[in-house]
Amino acid sequence: MDNFYTEIPELRYHLNNPMMERICELKERGYQDKDQYDYAPQDYADAIDSYDKVLEITGEITGQIIAPNAEGVDAEGPHCANGRVEYASGTKQNLDAMVKAGLNGMTMPRRFGGLNFPITPYTMCAEIVAAADAGFGNIWSLQDCIETLYEFGNEDQHSRFIPRICAGETMSMDLTEPDAGSDLQSVMLKATYDEANQCWRLNGVKRFITNGDADLHLVLARSEEGTRDGRGLSMFIYDKRDGGVNVRRIENKLGIHGSPTCELVYKNARAELCGDRKLGLIKYVMALMNGARLGIAAQSVGLSQAAYNEALAYAKDRKQFGKAIIEFPAVYDMLSTIKAKLDAGRALLYQTARYVDIYKALDDIARERKLTPEERQEQKKYAKLADSFTPLAKGMNSEYANQNAYDCIQVHGGSGFMLEYACQRIYRDARITSIYEGTTQLQTVAAIRYVTNGAYLATLRGYEQIPCSDEMKPLLERVKAMTDKFEACTNLVKEAADQELHDLMARRLYEMAADCVMSHLIIQDATRAPELFTQSAKVYVNYAETEIEKHSTFIRNFEKEDIACYRK
Repeated sequence: MDNFYTEIPELRYHLNNPMMERICELKERGYQDKDQYDYAPQDYADAIDSYDKVLEITGEITGQIIAPNAEGVDAEGPHCANGRVEYASGTKQNLDAMVKAGLNGMTMPRRFGGLNFPITPYTMCAEIVAAADAGFGNIWSLQDCIETLYEFGNEDQHSRFIPRICAGETMSMDLTEPDAGSDLQSVMLKATYDEANQCWRLNGVKRFITNGDADLHLVLARSEEGTRDGRGLSMFIYDKRDGGVNVRRIENKLGIHGSPTCELVYKNARAELCGDRKLGLIKYVMALMNGARLGIAAQSVGLSQAAYNEALAYAKDRKQFGKAIIEFPAVYDMLSTIKAKLDAGRALLYQTARYVDIYKALDDIARERKLTPEERQEQKKYAKLADSFTPLAKGMNSEYANQNAYDCIQVHGGSGFMLEYACQRIYRDARITSIYEGTTQLQTVAAIRYVTNGAYLATLRGYEQIPCSDEMKPLLERVKAMTDKFEACTNLVKEAADQELHDLMARRLYEMAADCVMSHLIIQDATRAPELFTQSAKVYVNYAETEIEKHSTFIRNFEKEDIACYRK
């Protein structure tokens, strides 16, 4: 593939979603930058054209540099010597190309050297890069940590750090520790204030840190002595130029080999507070993680696209019994299902990104002036939608990436088990997506309150009122029936008033909600662009309907006393 953007028409379709006009208006503040920056857009059409051109450049670099380097990077990986990380040679070439193209600090304001992109086109860039090399995608896309510093840091920190990221320096978020994985309340890296030097000092160990030898780090540390919960944690900025942090080792991983996953040792490392004390986990990490989860959703969609590309190409080329294997129902069934999950998952990803864009743009405006009552209402609406959709987008797309990578190998048959085919790398890279930045089980925990409080149901009933094409109307009626089953199952679990039963059924209710949401979104896409999405809409609704029936049968037939069978 020469260009990972222009050769995927579904991406340009999502770029031109009707919601983008409002997003651009908010992000560009009525296009006020046009008189100060010659590259700032004049109007909505100019903004979309700008995003399109940058996406095309990203797709070209991805197709001509990142993708050809992917197998070499996977084989070589990064190296660790004298407490520092050296990237694989192909990774260095990739970073150099992205920096020279100006593809860093993409969402940051122009006054810092950024492109002032909304989250949606930036997320498309992240998907495109991940489709070629998910490991490199981790390194490059961690630039979005700067969003958290921009949101919670002070003006002095903005002026010192944001331009460096826009110029091409790298970032990491240092959260996990040997005894604090998903349970970040247990973080014990110690932060003490150095009165003599008017700075903070960090001491301790961080583990499983992606791109851990980055130039700038956002670090979660315990600033309040004597505490052991989340209320004693603060967020800090560590600059590698100041020294004090060494890489003890790079983890030997199953996949994403190009991305160095590090164990870090902090020894009296100089740092500065980001935001207010005690809000590190309660407020700042939550914001950081939501951005990271959207990023992993994008990485997952990119991996699904890669799996589809490889499976389709092999199925067209491979002949058995006198004809290409794509002609066999067992094979084209797998291919159509991969594509349907890809299209439905991508629809969920960009719907989520658009919700994030609107509320974040309004949040940013609120730092400059008081929002109008209408704007406050809009901000509240989209913040809630973004918060409810993010765990769906991350959890479901990561699961689909794993399923699609599995099926890609299956299409290859015995060849898929051989290391010379890219499908094995895609399969290994996909496995982490349902684990890091919050496992699928934790996405269920984040989402389940929107099941029980009726938020997902209200969104689904709202989607039912959106007109669709005549061809899609029968599918819409089936999705309405699916939603009825979701509502009935939710009520059954709630009426049981049993917390253990509630927790046991949560994953099934979560998936039912997501299946219904994605079914609606793919129907909406097929209505606007039938040439792109009609087939996927039909395949996906068939698939989702079966999943809904499976979960519904399980929940309806489950007896509370059966819980004992599941305990170990």
